[in-house]
Amino acid sequence: MSTVEITFPGGTKKVFDKPVTGLQLLPFLPKTSRPVVAIQVNNELFSLTRSIDVRAHVEPVTNETTEGSNVCRRTLCLVLASAARQLYPDLRLLVGHSLGYGYYYTLESGDENIVIDLERLEQRMRKIIEADMPITSRYVSYEEALELFRDANQPDTMRLLDHTSKPKILINTLDDYSDLYFQPLLASTGILTVFELKAFGEGFLLRFPPTAHPDFLCEFEDNPHLFSVLSEGKKWGKLIGVSSVGQLNELVKHNRGRDFIDITETLQNKKIAEIADRIAERQTARVVLIAGPSSSGKTTTSKKLSMQLRVLGYDPVVISIDDYYRGVDGTPLDEHGKPDFECLEALDVPLLNEILVSLFKGAEVQLPSFDFKSGKRKYTGRTLKLKDRTILILEGIHALNDKMTPLIAPELKYKIYLSALTQLNLDDHNRIPTSDNRLIRRIVRDAQFRGKGASGTIDMWESVQRGERKHIFPFQDKADIILNTALDYELAVLKVYAEPLLRAVKPHQVEYSQASRLLMFLNNFSPIPSTYVPGQSIIREFIGDSDFKY
Repeated sequence: MSTVEITFPGGTKKVFDKPVTGLQLLPFLPKTSRPVVAIQVNNELFSLTRSIDVRAHVEPVTNETTEGSNVCRRTLCLVLASAARQLYPDLRLLVGHSLGYGYYYTLESGDENIVIDLERLEQRMRKIIEADMPITSRYVSYEEALELFRDANQPDTMRLLDHTSKPKILINTLDDYSDLYFQPLLASTGILTVFELKAFGEGFLLRFPPTAHPDFLCEFEDNPHLFSVLSEGKKWGKLIGVSSVGQLNELVKHNRGRDFIDITETLQNKKIAEIADRIAERQTARVVLIAGPSSSGKTTTSKKLSMQLRVLGYDPVVISIDDYYRGVDGTPLDEHGKPDFECLEALDVPLLNEILVSLFKGAEVQLPSFDFKSGKRKYTGRTLKLKDRTILILEGIHALNDKMTPLIAPELKYKIYLSALTQLNLDDHNRIPTSDNRLIRRIVRDAQFRGKGASGTIDMWESVQRGERKHIFPFQDKADIILNTALDYELAVLKVYAEPLLRAVKPHQVEYSQASRLLMFLNNFSPIPSTYVPGQSIIREFIGDSDFKY
């Protein structure tokens, strides 16, 4: 019988008859305070039931890690889908966007009189969990997979399969219910005890614990403005018939991708023009503050908004808060000993406010710029003096935080929050995380303009997200308006740039787990050539050849 050598954390090696699964390796893994929900095998995330048949380094993944909590959330989605099929076999369950610590769902049918009993649905989910039912994976033929999802009334999943030419498809099964998921699930349902279903909007929320505290649900914090933007995007997608990746792929297949790009860009430009009108209505506004998480398109949005303000007779001047970074030597360290570029203290706030106050007093000032390649501030001779119709546009991750501009009166400010909130789903039950959209944008931009490979961007992404949760998201409800900067065609363009960068990350690197996951995700998209992308598109901020100068 053939064997396989497994190396455990700490360097201990053992030889097993192969293939061997994570479940069989659990007794040999280090003791953990939290349940082990998956394993890393040569820096690739494996379910505990997946076989290992090559020499491997193995590490446990618990439910209080990002990867582990995502495994639990995906499995909870499978449990919901199974329970919904049992109780409402004729309805179509559709996953929506993330809201707080939860996913928004709708159960759709042609009969508006059908009332969904959420209490009964939750009870059925809890029965599945209490039984600690096993979850299995098996390959079926391509034809069998099509039949399965046709019978299950999952047309978007069928459309997604139409993009692949694989002869066999990996299917996940819970009891007598089968579905398609693209990342590992739990081996069984037993630990998924902390969740709730909450009526919300026209559907409901599947709520789950935060990653750091897997044993309790946090209090739900509603954000009506954000939900309105998300719902508007979903309705628009349905109206034009592109609400899933499969539908986008169909457009590309039939050579209609360019038309969809034009429609999408026109809609976004219309939204920016409406924001300019609102700023003009606020007659006291002298400073427009644009904030959003990393790679949300702040720089291009500020330039496009400038054009719309010029139409209204303003003289807009863009000031990038990024130009006020202190540099590596002046940046505080995070808890891991790495420079925390996302914190407010990484910026020279006193210098920025000194310049703003001087400008409003009528003085001419010299503006700095920051060179990301050298990591240093420099002066290029750029000066500024305000005119009667000048309006300043400040863009940066901290722009909505009043500690960023403490010397500027509130009535002078108009605040805009940006986020890349794609309304597309992969299929009926698999959503596209907003953070993945932004991470792929950043990987492409960092390689194009900052000399950084995908592994470097992935390595710092967790720190970036911690900074966003701490410094950016708490201020989004302080905005006067929210702009969705996602373009529903963009991942089909970005994949052409991102895939070779992600393939450069090798299995011996810790970033390989994320890189391989993103590659699998992007594989679902038919590519769209970048030549279709307009010169003033936000996507040009990341892929290059923009009509704007950055």
